[in-house]
Amino acid sequence: MSTTADPAGVLTGSHYIDGDHACAEGALAAGCRFVAGYPITPSTEVVERIAGRFPRVGDGIFIQMEDEIASSIAIQGAMWGGKKVMTVSSGPGFSLMMEHIGLAAMTEVPCVFVDVQRGGPSTGLPTRPGQADMMQARWGSHGDYEIIAMCPNSPQEAFHLTFDAFNLAERYRVPVLVMLDECVGHMIEKVVIPRADELEVVERKWTRKKPGEYLPYEVTDGSMVPDACKAGDGYRIHTTGLTHDERGYPTMNWRAQEKLIRRLVDKIRGQAGEIVRYEENDVDDADVVVVAYGITSRVAKRSIESARKRGIKVGMHRLVVAWPFPEQRIAELSRRVKGLVVAEMNYGQMSLEVERVAAGRCPTRLVGHGGGMVHDPEDIERAIVEVAQ
Repeated sequence: MSTTADPAGVLTGSHYIDGDHACAEGALAAGCRFVAGYPITPSTEVVERIAGRFPRVGDGIFIQMEDEIASSIAIQGAMWGGKKVMTVSSGPGFSLMMEHIGLAAMTEVPCVFVDVQRGGPSTGLPTRPGQADMMQARWGSHGDYEIIAMCPNSPQEAFHLTFDAFNLAERYRVPVLVMLDECVGHMIEKVVIPRADELEVVERKWTRKKPGEYLPYEVTDGSMVPDACKAGDGYRIHTTGLTHDERGYPTMNWRAQEKLIRRLVDKIRGQAGEIVRYEENDVDDADVVVVAYGITSRVAKRSIESARKRGIKVGMHRLVVAWPFPEQRIAELSRRVKGLVVAEMNYGQMSLEVERVAAGRCPTRLVGHGGGMVHDPEDIERAIVEVAQ
């Protein structure tokens, strides 16, 4: 193991660490300096790592709140104080955070929510994996809004995608979710952490306007993302979860609602082509494409290799960014394959999106699993064979 640290105390080099710890290091490398959380299996190791590492970084603050509700609002206050912020949870704790994900979307708070998924519903299987929070990640809060959600399938990706999550949160002023699962969170693998000068960190788009000239929700360029300010720098601002105008003050009419919510939705949908990310293998000649994400994509790889040895032309489409969903690419695949096989640790969530986008051009076959353990590769291979016939 090679271990060094840059001047800010962020680790670099090669390490054998689990996905939860890699997630914490990705946050540190991105400039996260405030984390609030409450212990819950299997995500606690993320904040344990953060709590131990912040003193070495120098200016980081971790606070254990009384519950997940308090944690998910504390980070939003810290954001207005100028910090890059994150909270971490799983299962029922993630459910408790839903209202504040909606608040962060409405008030345009750049923040990162890490959900290390486990078997559910309710308290379910705290120490076992699941992938049944994917629709909750997208639709868990009420109203129309857009978020970004990423799905690491290794500790290395837990580092990189957490780092990227902070950059996306700052670029679009939106909550970004890192959807780990218990297997990826707890598996230990080699993680290479680049030097600080090898990483491109996106900083907050601070306003250049003086106090008195600045409006907290005014958009002056084509990005649809307002400039930010920091409390204590002389700016007087008002922010609210109510429908508001450019000043941040409540405006209770449908025209203000249409203007605001349309912008909140379009600032992500309009940039989906830049945000969507996926990985593909062997799809060029494929008759069948397996769609998977997180730990299930690693299990499905074995199924695909076995099916190819049997002469079946099958490839993999791995969701790296789940939301926004890669509609254009899935539609393209559906026009030329015999069928799409979706493997996930739930009984039908992202498969519904695949089926919707395929729009009947080819069949979509779900290989569902209730969680608690990963798929048997033979179950996925069996579905591949049936769809290929």
